Amino acid sequence: MIKWIGALVGFFIRGFAGAVLGFFVGSALDSLFGSGNGRAQTVFGDFTRPNVSPADFELNLLSLCSIVIKADGQVSQQEMDYVRQYFVGTYGKEKANAIFRTFNDINKKREISAQRISSFLAQRTRYEVRLQLLHFLFGIAQADGNVSTPEIHKIREIAGYLRVSQVDFESIMAMFIKSADNSYKILEIEKSATNEEVKKAYRTMAKKYHPDRVNTQDEAIKRGAEEKFKQVQLAYETIQKERGIS
Repeated sequence: MIKWIGALVGFFIRGFAGAVLGFFVGSALDSLFGSGNGRAQTVFGDFTRPNVSPADFELNLLSLCSIVIKADGQVSQQEMDYVRQYFVGTYGKEKANAIFRTFNDINKKREISAQRISSFLAQRTRYEVRLQLLHFLFGIAQADGNVSTPEIHKIREIAGYLRVSQVDFESIMAMFIKSADNSYKILEIEKSATNEEVKKAYRTMAKKYHPDRVNTQDEAIKRGAEEKFKQVQLAYETIQKERGIS
């Protein structure tokens, strides 16, 4: 497309010679931003990829929930209730029941594949939404009071298929698994970071996880974004008190 625009602009400026030059320049840009394999294609693709339909998103989200619930070999009633409450609270009891019925029908016909579902969502959702998906999955794992090692491994696997970076995965996990250095992990910095580096990290994370950046109609994911944003704020406040940062 760019090559033809370039040819047209070139023709008006320099006649036939300008059209030829514009065509070749436009072809190079088409190659760079369209069919090439460079970073530019990935960046442009992130803005132009088609959005997943609400129905597909709901079923795929429920499938990921099922995978995490079964990860440790036992189906926890608390985790099941956590998922059901989210869907009922988001869509209402009638629609939630319809979603569950459709999911059960699909589940009987084919095996749920974490790779297939996650790859599908990775191609059709923004990065911010995928971060909140991981937050939601960790919430399910924690519903029974303990995030088990198999659950962590499964969510880590899903994160890889969703193309979520390792550092972002560790940041989200730190919100659910308590340790002395959690606040630093959430802000994605080392404990040796300077006060200025802490402030900069907070601004970066607050911007990355601000609920307004989650472009989705799914209320469960929106609530996850708000919770995640609060965790970032809490992590910064904890470090502030620890260091006496004003």
